[in-house]
Amino acid sequence: MPRIAVHYLPQFVAETELAGSTVVVVDLLRASTTICQALAAGAQGVVPCLEVDETFTTATRYERSQILLGGERGGERIEGFDLGNSPADYTADQVFGRTVLFTTTNGTRALHHARLAKHVLIGAAVNRQAVAQRLDSTDEVHILCAGTGGKVTREDILAAGAIASSLEGDTNPWAASACREWQELLSTARALRRSPSQQLAQELRSTIGGKDLIALGLDDDLEDCAQLDQLTVVPTLDAHTGILHHA
Repeated sequence: MPRIAVHYLPQFVAETELAGSTVVVVDLLRASTTICQALAAGAQGVVPCLEVDETFTTATRYERSQILLGGERGGERIEGFDLGNSPADYTADQVFGRTVLFTTTNGTRALHHARLAKHVLIGAAVNRQAVAQRLDSTDEVHILCAGTGGKVTREDILAAGAIASSLEGDTNPWAASACREWQELLSTARALRRSPSQQLAQELRSTIGGKDLIALGLDDDLEDCAQLDQLTVVPTLDAHTGILHHA
């Protein structure tokens, strides 16, 4: 059984503590979900970039027709980019066979924080069971929440709890707390005769990230990010190339 640790923000765990381990990076709204969707729709790979300028520089290494620039700043599509950070934008018509160069405010920074890990996976609600299955024979798992602007976000805690609750193992106090929050959501869903996905979508509306998206008119992204177990893709970072691939 794995030892399961949840970290509510990257700054709550030293990079060296993650070295040699398996890390699941969670940025539910929306980078994790969007990366999963892009690869499920047939993207060749997703290249996480820390900064906007880095993304443009990386683009010069490719033929323009072979890549898409995707991501956000302040929740909105970056000027000069092809796509923003809404999962629904990453359709097969857009991404199939192409490489996505991707930068976001929080998610790609969390990925960078995990760069010393032996294995880095992307976790979200949409691939919760697929991630859990991949982790079943892992000795030590760190679930790293991206947060929003350096603040702990309930949406990431719920996603971390959903993943951790699907595993059997010893948990650190933060993982145990995240699991309790997820179990409370499931209890509320049963009481209100809602599906877990419906309840998650409802609760996302009151989170930091959810409120930000609603203010931008991106309410539909909350529904898309709340859909449990819709995808079998487990985005996995190739440590040599720095590219996330379907696994």
